[in-house]
Amino acid sequence: MDNHMEDIDRLIKETLTQEEAKFYDELDEQNMIEMIGGLYKTKNKWIIILMNFVNVIAFGLFVYCLVKFLNTDNTNELIKWGSGGFLAIMTASMLKLFSWLQIDKNALLREIKRLELQISSIANKV
Repeated sequence: MDNHMEDIDRLIKETLTQEEAKFYDELDEQNMIEMIGGLYKTKNKWIIILMNFVNVIAFGLFVYCLVKFLNTDNTNELIKWGSGGFLAIMTASMLKLFSWLQIDKNALLREIKRLELQISSIANKV
């Protein structure tokens, strides 16, 4: 299967101009570090930075609530600190989920661009 994909890639690169081939190489598979770094290269990088800042605060609040929860014997305070900790960890989880969805969106956009480039090269060849 890999050999077949390499043959297809080679055929596509042969039909592309030098500029298109360079663009095609940039659309290659990314590892996880590159995907996370790609979040900070979009036009909405400021919201990702803000979300990471809020995520750190939410996690710190969770740890604080957990410590308070474990150090109290009063039932009302247990409920209060437990609820606060649950809310803080849910906030952190939702922010992480949003980031993962953005990573997935970027990967899908990259694949769509690859398909568009492949269709364009085939159309020029025909």
